[in-house]
Formats: sequence, C-alpha cells, structure tokens
Amino acid sequence: MEIRISGIVNDSIVDGRGIRLTVFTQGCPHHCPGCHNPQTHDFAGGRVEDTDVIFDMFKKNPLLRGITFSGGEPFCQPKPLLALAKQVHALHKDVTAYSGWTYEQLVSMHNPDVDALLNACDVLVDGPYIEQQRNLELLFRGSENQRLIDMNATRRNGRVTLLQLDY
Repeated sequence: MEIRISGIVNDSIVDGRGIRLTVFTQGCPHHCPGCHNPQTHDFAGGRVEDTDVIFDMFKKNPLLRGITFSGGEPFCQPKPLLALAKQVHALHKDVTAYSGWTYEQLVSMHNPDVDALLNACDVLVDGPYIEQQRNLELLFRGSENQRLIDMNATRRNGRVTLLQLDY
C-alpha cells in the first residue's frame, strides 16, 4: 500500500518510549504557528513510499520498541498507517501516533478508517502545537496542551486515560 511521507527516522528517542522508527507523513491541514515540521504541510510534497518497504526497514532493527506516526497529520492517511500498525503489532511492538486533532475530535469524525487507526494505537499524542504553551521539558510533545493518551487503558476504561511514564 502506498503512503505519502516526508521522511523516516530509524533510531528516534524523542518520538515516544524507547527506540522507535518514526514515519513523518506528508500533508497537514492544521498549519500550527511555530510547527516543528512545516515542510510536511503540503499534501503534494514529500514522496510516495510503499508500506512494505517501511515495514522491511522496521524489521531490520531489533532494538526498536515500536513505530511512531508523526507528521504532517497521520490521520489524513489512516489506511496505509493501519496496515503498518497491524504489521508492527504482529511483531509484538507498539504504535504511537501524533495528531493535531484531539482524541475527541478524531472520534467525532465518525470515520471508520480514522477509528480503525485509533484502535490500533497504543499511545496517542493529541492536540495542536500551541506556540504560547511551548515547553521543552515535556516528554514526547512540544506544548502543554498536548496529551499523552494511553489508548489501551482508554479503551478499557471507556474514558481518556493519560499515559503513566515509568521514567
């Protein structure tokens, strides 16, 4: 399956817990002032990649804890990311996704593809980057409004449950 991406980082330690393969999707409707990745905004930019090629990259690094979908806006391309998430889960690794939309906004879209990708996430970092709330001391996010949501606990509890970091 094809996906439009801006790039890939093979050994990220800043995009979620542990060492991660981070896929930067191309295309973002949010255009947050001060965005860390403004080159990902153009939906026609970047390059097209096959998800199997990305998964092959993932499999070659035994140190990876999981995969991270960043952006751009990953939820603008939920189908290919879902395919990748399923492959990663089959290896008993985890999936983290970033979104400029909040969890509640994503759910309210009532989009089956978005819902399926949400259900495949172990962690969701949600909300737009807000430059006035920038905080460089936060783990895995750039502004104080953004939440680290434990999606497995959220599904179990039936309400948003924040990730409890063990370090």
